[in-house]
Amino acid sequence: MRPTARLLTGSALVVAAGLVCVPAYAGDSDGLEVFPSSAVPGGQVTVNTTTCGDEGTAEGDASAVGADSFTLAPSTHEGDAIGQFRVPPSAQPGTYEIAATCAEDGRRVTGDLVVTLTSQRQPVHPRGSVKTGVGGALGTDPVQTAAGVAALAVAAAGGTWLLHRRARGDGI
Repeated sequence: MRPTARLLTGSALVVAAGLVCVPAYAGDSDGLEVFPSSAVPGGQVTVNTTTCGDEGTAEGDASAVGADSFTLAPSTHEGDAIGQFRVPPSAQPGTYEIAATCAEDGRRVTGDLVVTLTSQRQPVHPRGSVKTGVGGALGTDPVQTAAGVAALAVAAAGGTWLLHRRARGDGI
């Protein structure tokens, strides 16, 4: 009976802790969304927020990264106010705070932008050939190609000779 009571008590504590933590997290959902969250110098960044209401506008501030201020205007997407700015080519790698202040009530929301030297969105494609050893069908060295063909011919001739001896019953 005791292990069941401990299990029920532990479960009740976990549920109670979850109920206490959820309101604190839910109040933090109205922030400034930065997309992409990681950009290269010279890249275009879009920010949006629902904090300013369905028809609200906001003044964006990207001076931390060295960009000018920008305007967030209402959009048709879920009551968001959306704006864009360009990361200056002179921006140094690091994390920068981007802010927006609602025009109606002066509420301020922030989001983070990470400036990197390489973009995570653009894959790096390999260049050149794969170094797999000597020879190869696509190699440009005719001496190595001839040596490989000769080795295969010798192996084929030797295998044929051994199979022929075995079939005649001469032993191996």
